[in-house]
Amino acid sequence: YGLVSDNNPGSQKTPVGNLSPEPATEASSSTGVVPTNTSLPNITLPTETIQPETKDAKVGLEATLSQGSNNSNQANPVILNVYRADSQCQSLVSEQVSVPVGNSVNTVVGKVLETGNSSDFNVSGYRVKVNANTGVATVDLRLSPDSQRQFVSLSTCEQFALFGSLRKTLTANSQLNIKDVRFTEQGEDIYL
Repeated sequence: YGLVSDNNPGSQKTPVGNLSPEPATEASSSTGVVPTNTSLPNITLPTETIQPETKDAKVGLEATLSQGSNNSNQANPVILNVYRADSQCQSLVSEQVSVPVGNSVNTVVGKVLETGNSSDFNVSGYRVKVNANTGVATVDLRLSPDSQRQFVSLSTCEQFALFGSLRKTLTANSQLNIKDVRFTEQGEDIYL
C-alpha cells in the first residue's frame, strides 16, 4: 500500500511508507543516481474547501475558503514545522508556520504543496483523511487535467521534494498524531 518505487528494471517494488524520509545517496540509492543542481518546481496553492465537521477536506482550484462562523481557531493557532527539500535535494529543511488548530492537517499539506507545481506538472487539489485509530494519513492528490506529466514522470528529486516533504511534515509534528502516510491519486495507490 502507499507510494511504491520501481525505478530499477527487475527491482522489487517497495512501499514508500517503509523508506526513510531522507533522500537516497549514491551508496544507498535504489536508482544509483544522485540529483545534482536540480531546481525544484513551484506549486501554485489551490484555494481550500474545508469541511470543519470532519477530518476529511477536499481542495480544488475553484473552491473558496469556508471556515464557518467560529473564528476561535484563528485566535489560537498552532505552530508546526513544514519540511521542504533543500536546493540540492539532499535533505529536508524545516520552517515554522502558524496554522489554525481546527484545520492544521489540511493547512500544513497546502503549505508543502505551495512549491511543487511547474509549467508541465500541476497538482490541482488534494484530500487528506486521517484514521485516528491507526494514525495513518491518506493524502489523495489530484493532477490537473492539463498537466502534461504524471507522478511516474517525476525525477528522483521531484519525488523527494513532493512525497518526502509531505511525509516528514505530517509525521514529525507530534501535535498531528500521524504515524504513517499513504499517497493516492483519485483513490488509487500511487506507484512510481
